[in-house]
Amino acid sequence: MTGYRHMFPLRWNDNDQYGHMNNAVYYEAMDSAVNAWMIRRAGLDPAGDVIAVARASSCEFFESTSFPEEVEVDVAVARLGRTSITWDLAIVPRGAADRDSPLALGRFTHVFVDEAERRPVPVPDKIRAAVAEQLEVG
Repeated sequence: MTGYRHMFPLRWNDNDQYGHMNNAVYYEAMDSAVNAWMIRRAGLDPAGDVIAVARASSCEFFESTSFPEEVEVDVAVARLGRTSITWDLAIVPRGAADRDSPLALGRFTHVFVDEAERRPVPVPDKIRAAVAEQLEVG
């Protein structure tokens, strides 16, 4: 199992008036990491017949960071269901060896739906297989 880390360099406008990464940017980093993994590593076609829509998200903040720092999002899976995946995400400083001291921990639940009808469908086989092969599933 190789896991997946997504690099997320901070930009000047990611800082809020207090000089640290705005809370909304943590969500942007997590969403970008998950979707990059699904597209690059699991073959999700965002213009295809089956898409993933966010059903729920959360984030716990532990330590602040700011531009010009770079962070990484460590992607794992908390739950692999029949029609959904709940992602277990850790935002860590670039190069951190593990996720023991994260800047933030987050969760996203994606439900897979038929693009036209927006009704739940099973997690596509290629995505289910990629999760099993590449990611830590808790």
